[in-house]
Parts: sequence; structure tokens; C-alpha cells
Amino acid sequence: MSDGLHECKNAMLALEGSTVELPVWEGTEGERGIDITQLRGKTSHITLDSGFANTGSCVSKITFIDGEKGVLRYRGIPIEQLAEHSTFLETAWLLIYGELPMREQLKKFSKTVAETSLINESLHYHFEGFPRTAHPMPMISAMINAMGCYQPALYASEGADFDIAAARLIAKVSTISAFAHKKTVGEPFRYPHPGLDYASNLLHMMFSVPYRRYNAKPEVARALDRILILHADHEQNCSTSTVRMVGSSRANLYASVSAGVCALWGPLHGGANMAVIDMLEQIAGSGLTTRDFIDRVKDKSSHTRLMGFGHRVYKNFDPRAKILKEQCDAVLQALGANQRILEIAIELEEAALNDEYFIERNLYPNVDFYSGIILKAIGIPVNMFTVIFAIGRMPGWIAHWREMSHDAAARINRPRQIYAGSPLRDYTPLKMR
Repeated sequence: MSDGLHECKNAMLALEGSTVELPVWEGTEGERGIDITQLRGKTSHITLDSGFANTGSCVSKITFIDGEKGVLRYRGIPIEQLAEHSTFLETAWLLIYGELPMREQLKKFSKTVAETSLINESLHYHFEGFPRTAHPMPMISAMINAMGCYQPALYASEGADFDIAAARLIAKVSTISAFAHKKTVGEPFRYPHPGLDYASNLLHMMFSVPYRRYNAKPEVARALDRILILHADHEQNCSTSTVRMVGSSRANLYASVSAGVCALWGPLHGGANMAVIDMLEQIAGSGLTTRDFIDRVKDKSSHTRLMGFGHRVYKNFDPRAKILKEQCDAVLQALGANQRILEIAIELEEAALNDEYFIERNLYPNVDFYSGIILKAIGIPVNMFTVIFAIGRMPGWIAHWREMSHDAAARINRPRQIYAGSPLRDYTPLKMR
């Protein structure tokens, strides 16, 4: 087993008159898992766990979450410290390589990202194959796969080839994302500016036009950088598990993260902050007061949902939400934003935080609530919200692909099933049907 694990005891499974002994492993934070790797071989039985909610698919050293206590750490470092003191690129290095970079390492990495942010000119023509009405996410997935054709040694998980691939992916995903946005709004592509920090450069490519360059306010660039940090990894979620699943076949890094983009595109995964804005716009258009909407949420017969509150993993509070609330306040103040839906968001937050119905149920604002408000205030279109999520998640996907590739015990992922279809039956010839 991996370093950091130790066998604490054995579990005894009573099955059909016999007892099977299964090892129990404990991680560095006290998490325990029953090792069922030999279960089918010893008993001819498998476990059934729809959605894998109780299944540990791997041993990982990247991210730790304690949903009950509202804890999120990257490589052991609390997310609060990273959001306060780090940058997205420094956090990316930490996730991928396991330690905070030394000064020269970070300088070299940042320089590589800046210098490789251009995409090959021939790739520009790929965008012509998409209609303007296309969602940016499938464009990005396709472009990442296409980018893989331009780099040899795609299968390296260590050394210079991997380092270049990792830096290029982080660099170029922001460029192709901005280009996808320009495609949908019918504006010319704006090339990356190597003199800008990562977040400012992304905003420049999205919002600059030939006759006017967009200069991001420091509060806006910092807020976007923090959004990227807070989304950089989140353990074995759907898209990260997809990257690992695809990578387990020894698919290259580009193909694996391209699949992760597709998984993230699903509305139950990466679209939560879009749902927040949809909800706010519906309230604004309905003429309802915030109090009226809250009352509808509390009335189960109305089937009205409060989006952006509560979290499947965090049973108390989302630690990322606390960080983004401060950024939300700073951005709204810096931009002087007074849009009605932003006013509704603030009213909704205050009402829910002071209502016993939501307090008793631990329905606090989550990261999607505040990130949606910030992105809306910045002027990022709703169809680009999930794209920003994908840009932020790229270091985590890379880190998990690399970790899986280094695991000597890893095998191609192949879940089992319990068949519940028709029993054995004979073929009926067509003339007899």
C-alpha cells in the first residue's frame, strides 16, 4: 500500500456460513477504508454502491476534505492560507509536484506558462468548424485533444516532457477558453500578453478589442485568481474521477483532461453557479420580493429550490464560500455594481443567514453562490462560468493524472455490475416475430 497508510485492524465479513477477513487501512487524517480488493476472489461476491458514494477508488496524497468540519487542504496546506498568500500558478505547482515551489522554480514555471500561452496558428482554423451558438465547453474539450497532436512524448508522467505538457496545458487552456468566448460573441481573437499575470491575461484576452485594451482592476484580477485557486482541486469528484478513469487506460494527459472537461460540463457538476444566476434572474423578472421567494423555498409544495446554498460534501459550511464572500464584497465595491440581480443576491444571502429554517439545516451560501455573483459582476457571460471552473481545475486534473501514472499498483479501471436483465433465452427468427 501507499506511504501514509497503515493497517489498523481487520474487518470480519460473515457470508453464507463462513467468515472472510478484510484488512482495514487508515490514512494520515484518520480516514478508514475496508480493503475489498480480494473480495470477489475469496467469495465470488462484489459490492454494490450506486454512484460510488461509499467507495474509495484510489489512495491519494493531493487533497483532504472533512465535510463535517468544513476543512479543505491542498497537500496538507489549508485553503484559507493559500487563498490569502498564494497565487494560482504557485498553487498549481503545489498540487502537481507536492511541495510549494522555491523562488526560482516558481519564476521559471511562471515564465514557461507566459511564453507558451500562444496556440499554434493552424489551431485557429479549428474554431471555424464550430457554430457561434456552440457552448464553449465542447470547443475547449476538442481543442485540448487537438493540442495533444502538437507535442511528442505525450505519455510522460515525469521529467522535462511532462513539465512542458503540464505548463502548456495550464497556459493554453486560458487562451483557447478566451478564443472560444470570442467565437461565440463574434469578435476577433486577442493574443495573450506575457507581461500580465495569469488572471489579468485571461481577462485581457476575453474583453480586449482591437480599438480598446481591457485593463483589469486589481480587485477584479485578484478575485478571479482566488476563484481559480479555490476550484483547483476537490478530491475525487466526477470530473477528476473521469480523468483518472480515462488515464487508467494509459491515455495521454491531453486526452484525459479533455474527458474531464466533458464531465465538468454536466449541469449537476460544473453548472451550479450558472443555476445561481438563473435563479436570481427569475426572481428579478417575477416581481417577487426576496422575502416572498424565501417563503416559497420553505413551502415544500411550491417545489422552489434555493440554488447556491448547502453542499453535498460540506455538512456545515463551505470553507471556500467564506473566502469568496470577502472577494465578492471587494469586487462589488470596486466596480460600483448596482445591478438588480446583485442586489437580490445580497438580500437573499442576508435573509437566509438570519432565518432559523436555513440555519437549522446548515444551508449556508456555498462557493457557487459567491463565484456566480463575482463572475456576473465582472461581466463574464453565464455560458463561460463552467469554463472558468475548468481553467481552475486544470492543475488538479494534471496532479491526479500524474499521481495515478506513478502508482505501480494501478490497473485499468473496470467497475463490476449486477446484471438484472432477461435470463437465458433463444433467438427468435425474424419471420416468426
